[in-house]
Amino acid sequence: MMLTVVGLGPGHIDDLTRRAWRALETAEVVYLRTSRHPCVPELPKGAEYRSFDDVYDSNGDFEQIYSTIVERVLEAARAGDVVYAVPGDPLVGESTVTRLLEQAGDLKVEIVSGISFVEPMLRRLRLDALDGLQVFDAIDIAAMHHPPINPDYPALLGQVYSRAVASELKLTLMNQYPDEFPVMLVHGAGTTDERIEPARLYEIDRSDSIQHLTSLYLPALGGMSSFEQFQEIIAHLRAPEGCPWDRKQTHQTLRKYLLEEAHEVLEAIDNDDAQALSEELGDLLLQIVLHTQIAIDDGEFRMTDVLSYINRKMIRRHPHVWSDVSVSDADQVVTNWEAIKQNERAEKGTPRESLLDGVPKGLPALMQANEYTARAAKPGFDWHSVDAVVAKVREELDEVLTAVNDDHRVEEMGDLLFVIVNWARWLGIEPETALRQANAKFYRRFRYIEEAVSANGKPMDAYTLEALDSLWNEAKTKGL
Repeated sequence: MMLTVVGLGPGHIDDLTRRAWRALETAEVVYLRTSRHPCVPELPKGAEYRSFDDVYDSNGDFEQIYSTIVERVLEAARAGDVVYAVPGDPLVGESTVTRLLEQAGDLKVEIVSGISFVEPMLRRLRLDALDGLQVFDAIDIAAMHHPPINPDYPALLGQVYSRAVASELKLTLMNQYPDEFPVMLVHGAGTTDERIEPARLYEIDRSDSIQHLTSLYLPALGGMSSFEQFQEIIAHLRAPEGCPWDRKQTHQTLRKYLLEEAHEVLEAIDNDDAQALSEELGDLLLQIVLHTQIAIDDGEFRMTDVLSYINRKMIRRHPHVWSDVSVSDADQVVTNWEAIKQNERAEKGTPRESLLDGVPKGLPALMQANEYTARAAKPGFDWHSVDAVVAKVREELDEVLTAVNDDHRVEEMGDLLFVIVNWARWLGIEPETALRQANAKFYRRFRYIEEAVSANGKPMDAYTLEALDSLWNEAKTKGL
């Protein structure tokens, strides 16, 4: 028994291969995935043609449609030789064919290739497929939240068969491409009704011409905008013919740059400067990719390892998104996250001896103190009220004032700062952010004093403290 899968080409009967014609001509029964294909009326006479249009008409769930078609084709093929004919090429955008191959078992399956929608699209758009062209199923992309497309290269998206698909598709694509990005809808590629409809990305679902033979062409976004291009640049810098400075770097020598770039990102956030944030995030990403390339060169790990780890981790830590776990609010998400982390450590055989062990030793002191106290509070090691915290602040202040020597004073000042961090936590204030804001405010006001002093042509030490305080108050009244 033999199952022969035939590709009917993109639409015109002249695009049907001779081999496909012979397979259809000698068949007794031909199962058509759909009779709604332009060349069907001109197929060889003699065979009995049976379509699955009734399956499409009675069910709106593609998963169920494809399962039903595969089940019926396999049942028929196991009873005798069968030809199953599909639009285009059997292995381009044909879910039923891949499923048939997976489920055929010992059934012999022969594939008769055909011209897919891709070749007429290449001809119509004057493209060379080997110049980085990417091909995707629009239905798959429409179900995503971010497109798996390298924007430095063009892409073809087949099966934009309805305005509903186009609507979902554009939302996914606009997570990477500008709303106004110029694209092309190609209708009926390979048929006598073939035509191109230029459009802006945001308006593709407004086309009245969308039908089952509509595809979308995305030109390259360009501008060296892909992650892959970035990796190529960094790998080139680290290559023998690359940059001497980049080649000599190690994880240790880059440590300070990682810290500097992270703080510059924070500064852009504090300044509410979106353009600066975009640039600083790029600089921070440079550090990540450079560290990864060093690891690749040293045989430690690859970027695929980094991405695979974090992808799996995010899915594993969000069972309320990718599984059947229910949560009522963000607090429960955090609780579940911590429980999952503990289970992961137990499975690895690396349980932490202390609740505090997961706090990085290299954190800024205020952030570290805040995290320590927050973790210690979870099992109940905390004050019962904010009033008790305030009383402790006063107690620690008195101990600073009564310290007997410098070493004692340093210790007590540390205790005071630590309990102030606790107080901030009780008030719902992130102490690192609060102090950074205070620092920025001090900078603005002191800069006002400097400019006022400079305008008068006198050095600052020529002013009394009272005069400088007056300028400080002026800065306050100006909202600085």
